[in-house]
Amino acid sequence: MPRFRITIEYDGGDFSGWQRQANGPSIQQALEEAVTAFSGESVEVVGAGRTDAGVHALAQVAHFDLETDRFDAATVMKAVNFHLKPAPIVIRHTAEADPEFHARFSATRRSYLYRILNRPAPPALDRGRVWHVPQQLDAGAMHEAAEALLGNHDFTTFRAKHCQAQSPVKTLDALTVSRVGEEIHLNAHARSFLHHQIRNITGTLKLVGEGKWTRKDVEAALAAKDRAAGGPTAPPDGLYLVSVGY
Repeated sequence: MPRFRITIEYDGGDFSGWQRQANGPSIQQALEEAVTAFSGESVEVVGAGRTDAGVHALAQVAHFDLETDRFDAATVMKAVNFHLKPAPIVIRHTAEADPEFHARFSATRRSYLYRILNRPAPPALDRGRVWHVPQQLDAGAMHEAAEALLGNHDFTTFRAKHCQAQSPVKTLDALTVSRVGEEIHLNAHARSFLHHQIRNITGTLKLVGEGKWTRKDVEAALAAKDRAAGGPTAPPDGLYLVSVGY
């Protein structure tokens, strides 16, 4: 029973998220149906990260098993991509994996990018792929405040109400904010994240960029361990799963 590891790129705008669910189409469902269409086998595609509705991925990692060894990795990638059309989902790379490999539990690092388009004019080509903030933001102040969140903390303030993680304690290995042309990029790296953690951090740091909050306010919000003490939740449009490390 071969196990295949796939790296996937997708636009999450028209999906209810990664995980298969009853209230709308999901990335997982689209992949599973595409695999079944070419192989005739019913499979479960297991992803490294359960991205929310509207969140995108540049290199999501997943795995699935086939019952027979009739197909090589190149054939699997070509066939699945064919059956995924016209959905905005593409397998970028496919390889046979060790039977012990698990896309979710074997992962040691997840990296995310949040894109803020920071200019007066709204996006035309990137509509649905960035958060448009027309007022000028101070990226330097946002980065300085972001440094207060590095390390091991109780991130209850930045955790969604319905987060299913057993503990709010996470270790944030890296969090940077920088201006790239008309955009502000927030890059975050950790072994794992809480539900909405990056979006809640981004919404909070936007307050700093606007001059409404300071680093001390961010530190106080973190210490409060109370979602009500944090800033707003940024929209999903600008969030991307960039890579998964093993």
